Amino acid sequence: MRLIFLALAIWGAIHPMWYFLQWFAENGVDLGAMVDAWHANAASSGLVWDLTISAVALTVWVLAETWRTRNWTGLLAVPATFGIGVSCGLPLYLFLRSR
Repeated sequence: MRLIFLALAIWGAIHPMWYFLQWFAENGVDLGAMVDAWHANAASSGLVWDLTISAVALTVWVLAETWRTRNWTGLLAVPATFGIGVSCGLPLYLFLRSR
């Protein structure tokens, strides 16, 4: 399972980043415009909120478990979640906690 979590974390980092980099190549590195694009319609706004709430829930879980277990490497999942996405942060955390 550990290697599957690692593979999912890598995929979750590379695949979404491919689309972000394409968008930046077409529109420049304008985070405000990217946020506007995320809210282009109700469906995409719903997805943004779904992922935001999932990211917050994951962060609360990571912080609570890290506090309890003192597995400080698990905290790497927090910047991965907010810098890349839940698709990277969640499997990364599962990989780190399974050592």
